[in-house]
Amino acid sequence: MNSDPQSERSGLAYIIAVLGAFLIVAGLVWAMRHYTQPSPLGEDRAAVRAKALAELRAAEAEALNTTGWVDPTKGLVRLRIEDAMKWVEQEWARDPVAARSNLTSRVEKATAPPPRQPEKPSQFE
Repeated sequence: MNSDPQSERSGLAYIIAVLGAFLIVAGLVWAMRHYTQPSPLGEDRAAVRAKALAELRAAEAEALNTTGWVDPTKGLVRLRIEDAMKWVEQEWARDPVAARSNLTSRVEKATAPPPRQPEKPSQFE
């Protein structure tokens, strides 16, 4: 048997080095998991989200059920759904051709593209 104390020491040194490397890597993995995990979702966040959803739904309900200005510069008005439906029915019952042209002009007015930007002047001007 080869029981050279020098080879036993070097083998033991390799084993200790490998175990040390594994421990260092395990420590780094633990540190990365500890520092990169987000905080758990709590009840406070759920309450904030529920409040935001309630505010959004209230704003949507108000927009659907009240009148108001959408864009005063273009003359766009927001009507209640029931009022808008009655108004359209009355307009189309009187004169469908005029109602269609009126609807088309309103859509074009509401979705008109913004004016083009002026061309850049020449660098020599």
